[in-house]
Amino acid sequence: MTTAPTLPRIAVLREDKTPPDARVPLTPRQCAGLIGRGYDLIVQPSLHRCFPDEDYRKAGVPVQEDITSQDLLLGIKEVPIDRLIPGKTYCNFAHVAKFQPYNQPLLRALLDKEVTHLDYEYFTDDRGRRLIAFGYWAGMVGAHNGVWAYGERTGRFSLPRLRDVYDYAAAIKAYRAVDLPEMKVVLTGTGRVGAGAARVLKDMGFRKVTPAEFVGDTTGPVFTQLAVEDYVTHPTGKAVKRSHFYQHGEEYRSAFAPYARVADVFINGIFWDGRAPAFFTIGDMHSPEFHIQTIADITCDIAPAASVPSTIRPSTIADPVFGFDPADETETEPFRPESVDVMAVDNLPSELPRDASKAFGETLIKEILPEFSRESSEILERATITRGGELGPHFTYLSNFAEGTIES
Repeated sequence: MTTAPTLPRIAVLREDKTPPDARVPLTPRQCAGLIGRGYDLIVQPSLHRCFPDEDYRKAGVPVQEDITSQDLLLGIKEVPIDRLIPGKTYCNFAHVAKFQPYNQPLLRALLDKEVTHLDYEYFTDDRGRRLIAFGYWAGMVGAHNGVWAYGERTGRFSLPRLRDVYDYAAAIKAYRAVDLPEMKVVLTGTGRVGAGAARVLKDMGFRKVTPAEFVGDTTGPVFTQLAVEDYVTHPTGKAVKRSHFYQHGEEYRSAFAPYARVADVFINGIFWDGRAPAFFTIGDMHSPEFHIQTIADITCDIAPAASVPSTIRPSTIADPVFGFDPADETETEPFRPESVDVMAVDNLPSELPRDASKAFGETLIKEILPEFSRESSEILERATITRGGELGPHFTYLSNFAEGTIES
């Protein structure tokens, strides 16, 4: 006789981080489907979700404040320290595993409260490929916002914000009405983020060119998409191999300077692991040869632990752009001639929250939730940052950082 798998008792968390995120890990229809399959699932009430509480209730999903009965608590962004329930299992994006100084207290709290924390960013298959992400949607919104910000800075064209259109189909109609000027956009990253960004740039009317063409005399609104082999070099002169770079990023040096000399807009869509070189330094930004005027940092790692040194803080959907003056390394108002504009919204898919949440939930149900019913799971193990007051086996490198004995 086969024993039925034990299903985790699930709660969908309210997003309590400020500003609150509109995305959800599971839509009302997806929650109802899981309940129909035997899951015990409840949803915390929220005033800020893209799907209101009433949508969950109409789908037959219980909405209640008390979630202490549940085992697996699913959210999107970091849970405030004072909201963490000791001993529970959380899944969200916590931003603690790359020595982020602003979240060192959160990492410490996860350990002190004996929380089991699994981070969506580290759910991978046995080849290291991510299984679940919002990256494609982040890429789409990030590219749009970067071009929008350049238009606001220069006054040469105008685009609506994605948050203000009904859906992406409406955005495409707006793109067709815009006459883009001569401008060059350099996009880094060839994964989900890069794919989403490239789609938007093409839909806007940018022509894709090779990296070699980009640094030449190419005319028109154009963009190029850089892979690892294009933006780093090895000091020995040996050929760049991605597999080696991903394992030994600290050995490499940036080769981004030729693109920075000609690009108007830089869209950063890479995954940065903290070891690879930054694309440029603040000193480089202060050089007369640095031509970039607008940076859309979709990666949004916060300096100094960052691939873009001007990303000194995250921005918000409500206020997406700030200026950075390389001369004195300070924040300024956006769109000032002496500054570089930085778009560093850290919850970009919230500008297309319904579409992004639906796609995310589909993957969560298919790829991740079944793992919680297995006796053991390498997928879960690889994503477990903390458990029972200890660091997970793949995150022991954070030991000194968790204790506060080293700086990031």
